[in-house]
Amino acid sequence: PEGKLKEGEMINDFSADDLRRIMHRMVFTRIFDTRAVSLAKQGRLGFYAPVAGQEATMVGSVDAMEDADWLIPSYRDLPQLIFRGYPLEQAFLFSRGHQGGFAIPEGVRALGPQIIIGAQIVQAAGIALGLKLRQDEGVAVAFIGDGGTSQGDFYEGLNTAAVYDAPLIVIVQNNGYAISVPVSEQTKAKTLAQKAIAFGIPGRRIDGMDVLAVVRAVREALKLARGGAGPVLIEAVMYRYGPHTMSGDDPTRYREARELSEWEQRDPLLRFRTFLTEQGLWDEKKEKEVIEESKEAIAQALAKAEAAPKMTVETLVASVYR
Repeated sequence: PEGKLKEGEMINDFSADDLRRIMHRMVFTRIFDTRAVSLAKQGRLGFYAPVAGQEATMVGSVDAMEDADWLIPSYRDLPQLIFRGYPLEQAFLFSRGHQGGFAIPEGVRALGPQIIIGAQIVQAAGIALGLKLRQDEGVAVAFIGDGGTSQGDFYEGLNTAAVYDAPLIVIVQNNGYAISVPVSEQTKAKTLAQKAIAFGIPGRRIDGMDVLAVVRAVREALKLARGGAGPVLIEAVMYRYGPHTMSGDDPTRYREARELSEWEQRDPLLRFRTFLTEQGLWDEKKEKEVIEESKEAIAQALAKAEAAPKMTVETLVASVYR
């Protein structure tokens, strides 16, 4: 929480540019989230799932990935998509329910955000198996929430990938609640990482609010999967500050204010900002520049999204069957 490395830890595997890039992306993600929440309240977005508190896992995971890797996201994982090359205006189109939000650009190895809970794990297993059969060096990286691990698709997808040693990384963003249901009422398992035992694959439990821990864990998992060892399950423990989505969820009905306050002491941006400032790699001026750049990029993307042509039956059919 004080923004210091644990005793004996070294970060020689991170350059100064790496560290600044990671912080830049986390600041952008927080600004994007704040703006999207505001737009949802104004009725200018049809659907949005807040991400504040989860930036370290989202940014850290993507930072560890290589160009050959595939991203298979859930509906909360817009930041990862954006950093992989998904245009910002399309993130807004997705949230507005516009078909253009699912038009992944050519060359971007990613699927669109998955709304069906757990379905992305089955899709990810298929992609991973395809990569192996084609002798492609890529790895499929899928995200799911803690509640999604209660779905049958989670078990079916991971079991299939494990049987065939397919290169798949599943990152469980354990933010404490499946909407309003706490993890303790979802499973008798003490951790979600230990579910990997049933599949015969490695399982890791990490601090999902420590961005450097996330980068390292995902790098290691990718190395294993790329080397033919099969899938890896990572449970990133974190906390979402806001509601499950902006569609009527009220977290004050099932969480105490004290709980939120305790987790905010471990805020990923606060910890990393303090660390980088002490290293002479970040300062208030730099952060203000990033904030202004982010706001401008978001404003331009929103304008493009709001100016997009309205959908018609003809364009819907064309976008599905093109």
